[in-house]
Amino acid sequence: MPHTTRRARERAETRERIVEAALHVLETEGLSALTVRRIANDVEYSAPVVYQHFANKGALMAELVAHGHRLMLAGFAHVAEEPDVERRLTRTASEYVRFAGDHPHLYALMNGTAVDAEARRHAAEAAIALLRELLTAWSATHAVPLPDLDEACEIIWGTLYGIASLAQLDTVGNERARRLAQQALQALLLGWRAEAGT
Repeated sequence: MPHTTRRARERAETRERIVEAALHVLETEGLSALTVRRIANDVEYSAPVVYQHFANKGALMAELVAHGHRLMLAGFAHVAEEPDVERRLTRTASEYVRFAGDHPHLYALMNGTAVDAEARRHAAEAAIALLRELLTAWSATHAVPLPDLDEACEIIWGTLYGIASLAQLDTVGNERARRLAQQALQALLLGWRAEAGT
């Protein structure tokens, strides 16, 4: 194996170890415990090694946000096999809320202000593209024109974000919140169909 290829692989492995350690600290102890020094200790590197991969804690948190979106999308994979587009949408809504409940600290980082809005939006692009694709397919299947697809995506995203937040309450919980997410999405879709007269 050429020296440069081996070094590139080792560098990628080191970066992955740093991200995994940061994710573990975030998921088990919360954002306040996430420091470069702590991550360096956990992976048995010096802080300068971490800084070779991430310019600062903000860059590491931005990578965690991107990692969270990849993890969430991976959780949607089995839903993609659902042939009925409306059921695919409602099941995706349920999976979104499940992800938020299973990864509360990561979800909070993905949607909070610790990482700037532009970086969060960039990390969410693939999830937004999936929602746009699902809504476009639903719109075509039911002959329901959505004059502003971006607005429709934001309505769904905001609704699911609110329900995922409710899931944190003992009186709601994750399982009930998942059902509420499906019901809310069904209500939105029904409303859009009613507006279109279909």
